[in-house]
Order: sequence, then C-alpha cells, then structure tokens
Amino acid sequence: MLRYETRLKLPQATHWAARVSVIRILGLDPGLARMGWGVIDVSGTRLSHVAHGVLRSDAKCELAARLLALHEALTAVIAELQPAALAIEQAFVAKDASAALKLGQARAVALMAAARAGLAVAEYAPNHIKKSVVGAGHADKLQVQAMVRRLLPTAQVEAADAADALACAIAHAHLSGTRARIFEALAGDGRPGGRSAAARKIVAIG
Repeated sequence: MLRYETRLKLPQATHWAARVSVIRILGLDPGLARMGWGVIDVSGTRLSHVAHGVLRSDAKCELAARLLALHEALTAVIAELQPAALAIEQAFVAKDASAALKLGQARAVALMAAARAGLAVAEYAPNHIKKSVVGAGHADKLQVQAMVRRLLPTAQVEAADAADALACAIAHAHLSGTRARIFEALAGDGRPGGRSAAARKIVAIG
C-alpha cells in the first residue's frame, strides 16, 4: 500500500505554449519510507513551481512490494508532468549500514524510472545542494525549507522531504544556468559557427 500526496499547480496551456525555452526539472529526495519529489520549470533565470509531493511506502509490506510501489508511483508522476531532467541527491556513507542499503535501493528505483523515461540524470551531494540554495553547505532542513519557500513562493511546501526535492531541482537549475552562460561566453572564436578552444575543451570534458 502506497500513500501518495501531492500539491499541484500546472501552468495554463496557452501560457505553456508560449514558453518554448522552458526546461522542466524533477528533483528527488530519495528514501524507502518517504520519497520527496518536486517539479519546477526553468526559463532563463526564472524558476516556477509546478508540483511537489511525498511518496510513502508501508513499512509493513515486504521490501520488494515497497520498491515496486515506489517505482510505479514515481513513473506515474513522470508520465503526468513530463520533466526533461531528474536531479537527485547522491548516496552518502551512513553509520547505519541497513539504512544506507535501503536508501541505495530507493535511489536505484528512482534512477531506473528516470532511465526508462529517457530523462537526463544529474546527481548532487547534499552539501552542494544546500550551498547552492541557501549559501551554506551545512544548512539545516528549516533553512532549506525557508529558502525554497522564498524562491518558489507559490509552492507553499510544508513537508521537509518535498522541500529537499525542490531544493535539488533548484540546484540543478542554477548549475544548468551557469553552464549555459559559460558556453554563451566562450562560444565562437570570430569565425562563423566556430567555438573557442576553451569552449571545445569544456565540451570534451563534459
């Protein structure tokens, strides 16, 4: 049994059609008991909240059933909201080996769902996400939640798991925007259609 909570605010259809440069990002805070997710639209430097929620699995069910339920629910979110990219927290070394194993299994389910949907996948360390969103790599959950609310005022996010997921999406949006500005600055070396040597190097190291 999987409980599924979401807060949804989709853009108007006519408005969406006009925003041809919009990129939709799904952020995930993976977990076996609670998997937070959040979707944002990115247009230039503008961030817009689309939806967020928390997937919960029943601890009374067998592990395989819990993983299957999470996979099916996440697949449904991806199919409905059609993100182009997934941003997910990297695995970290935990003192509790059992907890680390469960987290790794939940991450694997999320990565598989994204791969099957053809999403671009980016992984970020928790400290990187906090620094990108709050400005401090060791910010606590309340600080992250407060900054997410400030950056996405229409989200009205309350669950910490969903806030962390939105933060992950925001971090990816910031990094993607930085990369785009670097390519724009370095592209072209004076020849029609040419790239500078520095730009070509960035492409090579990817």
